[in-house]
Parts: sequence; structure tokens; C-alpha cells
Amino acid sequence: MSDSLLSPVVDEDGAPFWEYAALGELRVQACAAPGCGELRFPPRPCCPHCQSFASEWRPMSGRGRIWSYVVPHPPLLPAYAEQAPYNAVVVELAEAPKIRLAGNVVSGPDAALNSVDPGRLRIGAAVKAVFCPAGPDAPGVTVVRWLLER
Repeated sequence: MSDSLLSPVVDEDGAPFWEYAALGELRVQACAAPGCGELRFPPRPCCPHCQSFASEWRPMSGRGRIWSYVVPHPPLLPAYAEQAPYNAVVVELAEAPKIRLAGNVVSGPDAALNSVDPGRLRIGAAVKAVFCPAGPDAPGVTVVRWLLER
């Protein structure tokens, strides 16, 4: 068992998501077929609505709402146990409510996973994306985390 935090797996379909995150941009894959334009996440080669293989990456505002959250008890991996209590959230994007991203609410881009008191989390709470390095096990990868909006 590893003593490090879980790192994202960057595959061919999702690589642009991670490239934009490294630039501090939250983008979501969209169908580029005329008349469709549906957003999709996770990224995949074919549009599930019209079956087109044409796609583009649309910028999002980075704002959303907590759709769901959990404070794991007990954490299952040693590196996470060291940061308990921490949260894991699912965020519904403001301009794309069907798109939900997993992550953590933190107090700042470089803050630890346990930097926000779990008692402050609420379903529907407004959040804003921040970008931070994934860590030593994923050099060059930037992850999206979330700040509570006041």
C-alpha cells in the first residue's frame, strides 16, 4: 500500500482537461457537431447524445455548488489518515448542472485536505475552483480543488 495521496490517471481522452488545469483553467469537453453542443464529463471520444466524434473544450467559470460530500471515517489509506478529518465533495458546475466533478474543499490552493472544518460544509454551498499541484507522485499534474465562497 502506498503512503501517498491518490494521483489522477491522465488518459488520451482526458489529457486536455489536465493541460487546461495546469494553466489554471477549468474546461469541459463538448460535442462540436452542428446542432448538438452537449457538454460531457468524464471526457470520451464519442458524444453520447449524437454519436459524433467531433469535440472541443469549453471554458467554465469555475463556480459551482456542493452537490454531495462525505467526511471519511476512517480514512482507508495511510496518507489520508494523516490528514483526517478531510472532505471529499461532488460539485455541480454553475453553468452545466449535469456536470459534476469530485474533489476537496480547501482553504487555499496550497492548503492541506484538512484545512476546512467539515462542519462548514453544506449541500448547495457555493464554491469556486482553485488549482494546485497533485503532488510528488504526479509531477506536472494540476488538480482542481474548491474554495467555499463567502
